[in-house]
Amino acid sequence: MGYLRRLFGPSKNEIWRQLSEDIGAQFVDGGFLGSSKVQGHVGEWNVTLDTYTVSTGKTSVTYTRMRAPYVNKDGFRFTIYRAGFFSNIAKFFGMQDVEVGHPDFDRDFIIKGTDETKLRALFANPKIRELIQAQPSIHLEVKDDEGWFGADFPEGVDELYFQVVGVIKDIERLKDLYELFAEVLQHLCHIGSAYEDDPHLAL
Repeated sequence: MGYLRRLFGPSKNEIWRQLSEDIGAQFVDGGFLGSSKVQGHVGEWNVTLDTYTVSTGKTSVTYTRMRAPYVNKDGFRFTIYRAGFFSNIAKFFGMQDVEVGHPDFDRDFIIKGTDETKLRALFANPKIRELIQAQPSIHLEVKDDEGWFGADFPEGVDELYFQVVGVIKDIERLKDLYELFAEVLQHLCHIGSAYEDDPHLAL
């Protein structure tokens, strides 16, 4: 074990357990075959960090994800990810993103959403832009909770959802991601797109 630790560094569980202590969250050990996770709270919202694996024939891909269900007050949804070769192809075929009025940010990210005014209001928050820029790879969106939470939550509950390929073991990056979720959820309340309530009780 000592040799493997020197070779590969601390394990995911070690890093995530330390993260839990640092942010006042709960670390749930998945055991030998299960997936460990971190469960924290931002106000009344539950935030879950875990991994999942998708198998495609002979290969499999593991993703790190963070999720937080919330009552979506007005149905506002958005997606943001880093610009790249394939996003430029999508633009060429007419899949235009929204520019939010910050040139460097607009250059580096593809942003789509259901309400351009609210997109600009959300990304006018400099802390949100800073925390997104700090993520070397990011896919952050608001999506329907169905599929992950199913009947556990009432109609009108969506989730703030982040995922990237691979297992994140950079504790500072994970702290920034947790802070990003807190900032986005609070700002969604500020612009009238979320209730600051427990989704179990709000509807």
